[in-house]
Amino acid sequence: MVIDAHQHFWDPARADYPWMAAPELAPIRRAFGPADLAPLLKANGIDASIVVQCRSSVAETEEFLRIAHATPSVIGVVGWADLTDAALGDTLDRLRALPGGAKLVGIRHQVHDEADADWLLRADVQRGLATLFAHDLTYDFLVRTRELPAAIATAKAFPQARFVLDHAAKPPIAEGGSAEWSDRIAALAACGNVWCKVSGLATEAKWSDWDAERLFPFVAHVAKFFGEDRLIFGSDWPVCLLAGSYGEIKSALEACLAKLGTTVRAKAFGVNAKAAYRLAD
Repeated sequence: MVIDAHQHFWDPARADYPWMAAPELAPIRRAFGPADLAPLLKANGIDASIVVQCRSSVAETEEFLRIAHATPSVIGVVGWADLTDAALGDTLDRLRALPGGAKLVGIRHQVHDEADADWLLRADVQRGLATLFAHDLTYDFLVRTRELPAAIATAKAFPQARFVLDHAAKPPIAEGGSAEWSDRIAALAACGNVWCKVSGLATEAKWSDWDAERLFPFVAHVAKFFGEDRLIFGSDWPVCLLAGSYGEIKSALEACLAKLGTTVRAKAFGVNAKAAYRLAD
């Protein structure tokens, strides 16, 4: 099974997405749903996808579970729930009891938007993570370089848990990279319970001036430290449309992974996502 482990659905006419307010995001400020994604998956040889949260809303998670229930190609939902809520366990139980609830595979919070770089290390957040892992769910790190030390400490605090790093922590590709990002990625990868999504890279480059060759050093860096068993492909559609079409993004990442070996490519496009999210066969 070929899996796109990171895509989104949204409708700005029905809900508020604060991060979408920037003028340069106007091209994607419209509705995107399963009917829009289906032909792209078919055209690009993708069998299934995992839909990932876009806003801090349990209602959105509920909607994604309904979509997953009605859409066989959506095999997983990485939703949102309030990690700081003492009743988090009850919320997770309720979500899992909904139609599509069996497809809830993880939770994510937009940590890089928090003012506190150490938000993940707050006592209430750590308590929430413990509850999450007691429910056998994966946690997606949405962080940049600034928040990587807190992510590293969190991965070490829960050695039996499963974490997925989204978008390789958004390396500063347009600026040519940074030693700080490189070093912190290596430190996070040393935690064997963290997988890394090779996703969202083109939109960290200059949107009108990128190609696979420019992305490759960043893909090669995460591959060096995470290894072939912990790299996961994700399109980041429709955010990726700011930089290129679904096909262009998939082809570029596939080319980067293939340069590292056929096994690396094959595992990143399915096997590793199934392991990270405990997806059913």
